[in-house]
Amino acid sequence: MEPRTPSKEEMEKIVAKNRQRFDKKELEFFRKLLMTLRSKISGDIQHLEKDGLNTSQRDASGDLSGYSLHMADMATDNFDRELTLGLASSEQNLLNLIDTALHKIDDGTFGLCERTYKPISKKRLMAMPYARLSIEAQSEEEKDRRPS
Repeated sequence: MEPRTPSKEEMEKIVAKNRQRFDKKELEFFRKLLMTLRSKISGDIQHLEKDGLNTSQRDASGDLSGYSLHMADMATDNFDRELTLGLASSEQNLLNLIDTALHKIDDGTFGLCERTYKPISKKRLMAMPYARLSIEAQSEEEKDRRPS
């Protein structure tokens, strides 16, 4: 069952109460943690783009001739490229979650579950500072995604 979305007035009360959960030191700690993660992931994405997407088996082997590669080499190239694209996509999704969490610090909604509007435990935020959902809501969302 989806929880109802709070009215504007209810949301203002929820945000005001949530702002009291964290002192300035805690928010600054989470901001630095998120910025550190963001920097690391941005570097990982650049590394994937540089090393994985721009090289092929032919380039790596130094074979610059006009002859085609063996089918197995082409399949390996394609597999590697698909794997790298998948990793880069996952990293980009994580980067988006981090950017959203940083924005939430500024607007007072950091640490609020996007599904239930209840506080996400600080323990969960320490492990995943970009968490969008409480553990309970995450469980429900995963159940909803499972095929029946």
